[in-house]
Amino acid sequence: MKSMTQHVVAGLVCLACLAAFSLSAVAGDKLKVGFVYVSPVGDAGWTYQHDQGRQIMEKNLAGQVETKFIESVPEGAEAERVIRDLAKSGYDLIFTTSFGYMNPTLKVAKMFPGKYFEHSTGYKTAKNLGTYMCRYYEGRYLAGIVAGKMTKSNTLGYVAAFPIPEVIRGINAYTLGAKSVNPDIKVKVIWVNSWFDPGKEREAAEALITQGADVITHHTDSTAPVLTAEEKGVYAIAYHSDMSKYGPKAQLTAVTHNYGDIYTKIAKSVLDKSWKSEAIWNGIKEGAIKLEGMNAAVPGDVVALVEKTRKGIAEGSIHPFQGPVKDQSGKVVVAAGKSMSDKELLGMNYYVEGVQGNIPK
Repeated sequence: MKSMTQHVVAGLVCLACLAAFSLSAVAGDKLKVGFVYVSPVGDAGWTYQHDQGRQIMEKNLAGQVETKFIESVPEGAEAERVIRDLAKSGYDLIFTTSFGYMNPTLKVAKMFPGKYFEHSTGYKTAKNLGTYMCRYYEGRYLAGIVAGKMTKSNTLGYVAAFPIPEVIRGINAYTLGAKSVNPDIKVKVIWVNSWFDPGKEREAAEALITQGADVITHHTDSTAPVLTAEEKGVYAIAYHSDMSKYGPKAQLTAVTHNYGDIYTKIAKSVLDKSWKSEAIWNGIKEGAIKLEGMNAAVPGDVVALVEKTRKGIAEGSIHPFQGPVKDQSGKVVVAAGKSMSDKELLGMNYYVEGVQGNIPK
């Protein structure tokens, strides 16, 4: 028979074990982070770059986070279901990575006030919903300089997804960059009304080439425009990722987006309980936007000019929308000596001088 002392000691040992187990369980808990993607991850493009960012975050916060992604989720009701299912399944931080996910994300965020939500490229926020994106237009301006220097026809082709300010801003910045080195430039745009549709993207690129464009770029998710440029013997500016393996001769350079630091910062803020709803908008200065895969065909003086301009943007001495800037009608929208504000950039709904055609309604 055990003595009273033995029972007390045994009891204390059990309590100590239980406490140690509880502390171990708490220490072993990871932040579960969910990602919703609009297209397949693949090996290049918009979704690929987001997934690269996810992986960088996992590496930076090793042992602290557990992630899951769901790809090829249509915008609308299906997106709402997927986001809601992630929240119900214990994911406390959810990133939704397409403009059309904005309203579904907001709706689900209201259903789960104890969860954290982050939406890419949108403008609606809530107490538990923030937004994030990159200053894509900064890279577009640099790429425009390359295109403006390399074109022979003075006609640039642009395959575009949807007529939202983000896309329009990119078209305009690209045009202004090109016109800064070649005032005779004109930019033709074809809208495909899809973020990811390789067939439509190819058809649009082919049509632009038929119309005289000898440099093709795109604000869509697939590699089809670069592939088409390679096949047709014209140049291309890739977007989202370095796509030089799809167009080794065609790709002049690529405007790439880098989300690793953004995802790491946001997840870390949830872990240390400092998260707050904010609008993150990082650019060249923060390393979120880069030009990569520069083709050896681009002359050294052009590469030097691009680098000088990149440094100017990073330092704040150069702004892609630096006045004077005129719209298609010739109206001055940014006066000489002025630069466009973030508010004006976020609401952009017109083409600048040099872009042909009209913005679809």
